[in-house]
Amino acid sequence: MTSIPSTSTFDSTLSSLGIATSGTAAANTAVAASTATGSTTLGQADFLKLMTAQLQNQDPFSPVDNTQMVAQMAQFSSVAGISQMNTTLTGIASKLGATSTSDALSYVGKTVLTQGSTAYARTSGGIAGAVELDGAASDVTVSINDASGNTLKTLSLGAEPAGTATYDWDGTTDAGAAAGNGPFTISVNAQNSGTAVTSRSLVWAPVSSVSLPTGGTPTLNVTGLGSVDVSAVRQVG
Repeated sequence: MTSIPSTSTFDSTLSSLGIATSGTAAANTAVAASTATGSTTLGQADFLKLMTAQLQNQDPFSPVDNTQMVAQMAQFSSVAGISQMNTTLTGIASKLGATSTSDALSYVGKTVLTQGSTAYARTSGGIAGAVELDGAASDVTVSINDASGNTLKTLSLGAEPAGTATYDWDGTTDAGAAAGNGPFTISVNAQNSGTAVTSRSLVWAPVSSVSLPTGGTPTLNVTGLGSVDVSAVRQVG
């Protein structure tokens, strides 16, 4: 759509649309009616009013050329068709981007990798996780703490590029004892030559169920993490 031109430039705008200046007064009346309704753009109805004003106020000694009129009608039809197509494509894109109920239910019983700081031990002991880095880091460490906040294990991942750095903990503490089944609290620290690098802890956790709100997007109920949006899932195990 085109913004409504000012009064001083209206004649030139009409001319560019192929509307004779002899019809300016009537055309201005059509636009004024649109402006009175609070509209700030010219819609299809407004252009139709302008075209009607052009026909009603054309110079009888120099009428609008038929070819020109057909071209204007064809252009008007094309604009209307494109507008309808954009609306349809927007609806299709919204539908394709949404998570369906069946998609969400397919996660139940699976383990997902998502952002979080709470993890439970695997049946074989220990946990696996990852650190998501927004930039390269010269030193990345992962601290695994118990429910009371005591540090059980500190893992040094060393230098890592931007992206995702994975780790696997065998379930033993720094002292060599078994850490148990958790829950464990994970914290990460990333530095690049002394400068902090933005990072996030990613943990593996099982999906126990799915919430299906009325009229809303389905969300996953993940053990230890609560409600997680499907879009926040990095990997599925």
